[in-house]
Amino acid sequence: MASVRKTATKLADGRDFFYFDDSEPYVSGQATRRLDDPRPLADRFAPVPGPDGTETPFTGPIMRYDVLTGDWIPMAAHRMNRTFMPPADANPFAPAREGAEYQDGEIPDTDYDVVVFENRFASLMQVPGVPDKVRYLDNNHLFPERPAAGRCEVICFGPRLDENLVSMGPKRMRTVIEAWVDRTRELSQMPGIEQVFVFENHGEAIGVSLHHPHGQIYAYPYITPYTEKMMRQAKAYRQSHGKNLLSAVLEAELESGERIVAQSEHWVLYVPSAARWPVEMHLAPKRQVPDLPSLTEEEKADLSEFYLKMLRAGNKFHVAADGSPVDLPYVAGWHQAPREAQLDLRLHLQLISIQRSPDKLKYLAGSESGMFAWISDTTPERIAARLREVWED
Repeated sequence: MASVRKTATKLADGRDFFYFDDSEPYVSGQATRRLDDPRPLADRFAPVPGPDGTETPFTGPIMRYDVLTGDWIPMAAHRMNRTFMPPADANPFAPAREGAEYQDGEIPDTDYDVVVFENRFASLMQVPGVPDKVRYLDNNHLFPERPAAGRCEVICFGPRLDENLVSMGPKRMRTVIEAWVDRTRELSQMPGIEQVFVFENHGEAIGVSLHHPHGQIYAYPYITPYTEKMMRQAKAYRQSHGKNLLSAVLEAELESGERIVAQSEHWVLYVPSAARWPVEMHLAPKRQVPDLPSLTEEEKADLSEFYLKMLRAGNKFHVAADGSPVDLPYVAGWHQAPREAQLDLRLHLQLISIQRSPDKLKYLAGSESGMFAWISDTTPERIAARLREVWED
């Protein structure tokens, strides 16, 4: 890693926790962050006492197969009680308070650079001793279900509630990229994991449950529906044209230039020709690589600058009546090629926003929600033109 030191430890309930340090004296190893978690939390997989005091084995989330669509649907009812918009003094992603005897926060140390840890309210979880086998609800072959045996991690970009990736700058962005790379590499090697998705939900309108600057990393025990669709399209294209579909799309966008927002030495930002959302951007490396761990040091360094320029442009896309820019609510997620699709798919980021005007959101109504039949409120060319207007090199 480039000037980043990773330190692993365990939280009080047994969840994995990782510091990614980019500042001294920690990055050189002269000092170490606090590694013990003083909270009196029970082991996350400990038996659960029932109303009558009888203990029952811990059960993790399950997922059921929709025979009508072919989708696996995780069901994590315990997430209904997860933390939602706590006050600043009860922020669980803040560093531990100096001198506090006890704080139910996730960070043991009083400061940090970047941290990654298993989500306390995970929708995907591998429970020790529980086999990942299909069984049938009501003993009916139409209702398959199995453990949602994946993994969900949280990545905190920094310790301060009032900051974000843009204000933290390229050095911190580089650390975040190294954490993305590290977790993708390790999670991809876990038994039963078929796909790793790195993403960030930003903005209250998107539905974030905490304002603290953070993202998430999901390791799925199945291939997600969106990726399955891309795999089918890409495989068919390779069979008929002998080329990678996503690479062909990038070449065509570069040749046209109409929807190109900006380029750097190693990256291209464009609006896809069939963009669905009011603001949508795809960010792709010029070189064909399958995933984040395959990036070179030069590509990661370039990305740490270019990614923040993309976010700044998004934040200038809409302007309020008083002339002030509108902070863009968005989901930014990295599409990475699963092991079985390394030749057909390639790495790219998709940033989407539901903000269709300075004071209006796009809601998924009848056609989109009921039939998955999208209707766009604008055109990709208008989106790209506006992004070029506000782009700053």
